[in-house]
Amino acid sequence: MKFLLKVFAAVYLAVALSGCEGLVPTLGGPPANLYTLTPKNTFTKELQGVRWQLVVDEPLASGGLNIDRIALRHSPTELKYFARARWTERAPRMVQTLMVESFENSGAIVAVGRKAIGLRSDYNLITELREFQAEYFESDGVPTVRVRLNAKLVKQPRRAIVASRTFESTIKSEGKAMRHVIRAFDQALGKVLRHTVQWTIKMP
Repeated sequence: MKFLLKVFAAVYLAVALSGCEGLVPTLGGPPANLYTLTPKNTFTKELQGVRWQLVVDEPLASGGLNIDRIALRHSPTELKYFARARWTERAPRMVQTLMVESFENSGAIVAVGRKAIGLRSDYNLITELREFQAEYFESDGVPTVRVRLNAKLVKQPRRAIVASRTFESTIKSEGKAMRHVIRAFDQALGKVLRHTVQWTIKMP
């Protein structure tokens, strides 16, 4: 009797896990592939240098995006994840790193960094990552990557909001393969980063 119960339990567990394929890795399966994106290094020629310092806060994000899983949607009301693909770190942390590097690459700002380095900033850039997923809404099965970021420039030490703007980019993937999806993520985020850097430097 105990043997039969163990068999039934094993079968039930196998069926339950199979229903979650694509959302969680299968026990004993191969490790997830890790991916990262790239900072921007090309900006408009009209971008002029500024003499103030900037701290870039880690973007706020909902619980579904504040992880290292790569998000996807088959409808506007559901959020899933690629089975064996992850970012090298939590998505908001990765975006913060790429944003700091993009500001540095612009060569237009005296100093930029995170709070952790103890930089005495003139401004803080507070952002919210609102969309960061591949969307499978079309019948061809090829996703479109959507990135949407709200940015607020805050003057220190008064903590007064100087300006606020939302940046959004959508890029159709070149194909269904994961390398194509990641390239679309890189292009979509790259556009958002470039516009965010240029807007921030021109604002004060």
